[in-house]
Amino acid sequence: MDEMDLSPEQTEKILQFQDLTGIDNLAVCRDALQRHSWDLEVAVQDQLNISEGRPSVFASENSPPAVVNDGIIQHVFYTPPTGRWGGPFGYFISFVFQICYNTFSSILRFAISIFWREPRRQVIDPVGDVLKFIAYFNETYSRTHPVFYQGSYAQALNDAKQELKFLIVYLHKENNQDSTNFCRDCLTDTEVVEYINSNTLFWACSVTTGEGERVSHTLKISSVFPFLAVIILKDSKMTLVARMEGPTNSTELISRLSAVVSANITFLDGARSERIARSLTQTIRREQDAAYMESLRADQEKERKRHEEQERKRRQEEFEQQRRHEEQLRKEAIRRAKIDLASQIPEEPPSNLPDTLSVVFKMPSGERIERRFFRTHTLKDIYNFIFCHPSSPDSFEIATNFPKRTLQCETEGEKTLVEAGLGGREVLFVYDLDA
Repeated sequence: MDEMDLSPEQTEKILQFQDLTGIDNLAVCRDALQRHSWDLEVAVQDQLNISEGRPSVFASENSPPAVVNDGIIQHVFYTPPTGRWGGPFGYFISFVFQICYNTFSSILRFAISIFWREPRRQVIDPVGDVLKFIAYFNETYSRTHPVFYQGSYAQALNDAKQELKFLIVYLHKENNQDSTNFCRDCLTDTEVVEYINSNTLFWACSVTTGEGERVSHTLKISSVFPFLAVIILKDSKMTLVARMEGPTNSTELISRLSAVVSANITFLDGARSERIARSLTQTIRREQDAAYMESLRADQEKERKRHEEQERKRRQEEFEQQRRHEEQLRKEAIRRAKIDLASQIPEEPPSNLPDTLSVVFKMPSGERIERRFFRTHTLKDIYNFIFCHPSSPDSFEIATNFPKRTLQCETEGEKTLVEAGLGGREVLFVYDLDA
């Protein structure tokens, strides 16, 4: 089982399929499951349909595979019809006559077909013709018989090709003693039934029906009945590998079929191995394609993220540039404002003049700046003084020490220092609002 390169799940399905269908060959079980995409339920149901003679899901009336019918490569088993005159000598004469007759009739049919198409019975209901013969066999001979394939000849060919099975075609002629004996003695024999059911698909029809007559022309049978043909998939073509004409018994029939199966089983085994190898190759290719697509998706995702990161960095860089530009504009505006406001700062009064007050400003850097103002100077004047000082932060507020009170220099800038509650010697703290 390990040599089949199966997953644990596939191995379990093969064992379940083998248990449910009773098929011993693991390669056959694997092939059946692969053809049904490893759907265990569908594969088992289809196998049960075939074992009961019903067409599989692959059987089709349309485009049946062509059958190679080359007499040189066929096993031919011929027995003269019962009641042939002359004993061994008569058999020899009849055999030679049969060869000459078949050759001459083939040439004659070919010549006639060039100028005139032989009228044949129209095939209206091929499946109905087959079911009619099955019912006839059950009523006339016995219900013990090989599992009759309950579909048309085309469907049987398609199923034999898909299932890689031997297909036995039996053409029956009514009111023929050898055919009657064959049905009564051979096809009802339990050993024959078991052998055919175990190794082949078995399709049968009467040549008196449209479907049976069409198949008889397709297989180019002679006038000797009963007639059996064995067809298999050989070298990628459905090939007629054996034909049996004339009466036979159960032992001889099994012996002939065994010889045909032994001589041709390697073709089916080879086809099955090729199918498994092809399926394995397709599985590997699908896995490789899936891995490639996964790798491609990973590369595309990586490229997408790389592009997004580049775009994010670009936007961030643009934002930083815009921010720096705006900061430069702001600083430039502050610089110009300081230049403009510097001329509006009142001069510091002398220390000996009355109505002055001394203010000590404690800057955020710890620097102490002392300045005298007239009591009539405004909050706006002290604000402009600090604003224009080199140590001043760009955005600030001024507050008293105790009790702590923020001077509203912007909204109440026109208040005098006295009106703002300042007098004598004051210590004011400058707070950096951007810190």
